[in-house]
Amino acid sequence: MIRRILSATALAMALLGVMPAWSADQKSKVTLVYEHVLPNVPGKSIKGVLVEYQPGGSSPAHSHPSSAFIYATILEGSVRSQVNDGPVMIYRAGESFSEMPGDRHGVSENASDTAPARLLAVFVVDTGETALTTPYSN
Repeated sequence: MIRRILSATALAMALLGVMPAWSADQKSKVTLVYEHVLPNVPGKSIKGVLVEYQPGGSSPAHSHPSSAFIYATILEGSVRSQVNDGPVMIYRAGESFSEMPGDRHGVSENASDTAPARLLAVFVVDTGETALTTPYSN
């Protein structure tokens, strides 16, 4: 339980842009890599988040702001993901998935115990939103 809380805290801090942070178990890292106000969409910004998983790495179950649309692309390796009550899917390098506003991300983890995985999550979100991820218990 403590490890989950520490991982969630590191994830939240990284998504706030405070620091790129490895999780407590050093198996996942989240870094805000891009942020820009959308000039043609008042009140909205685009934010890019790089998620890196070492073999066996994962993120705690989480949700995103109700204003956030997320488009994620797997850059390396393979990622196991479950959004809401949908099926658990495995996405490989070059594949993408999206999350709608208010979705819950119950599973997000490296699908491999031997190779690293990386994904880029691109958020379109209210400009004033600072907490991009909120952990929850499934």
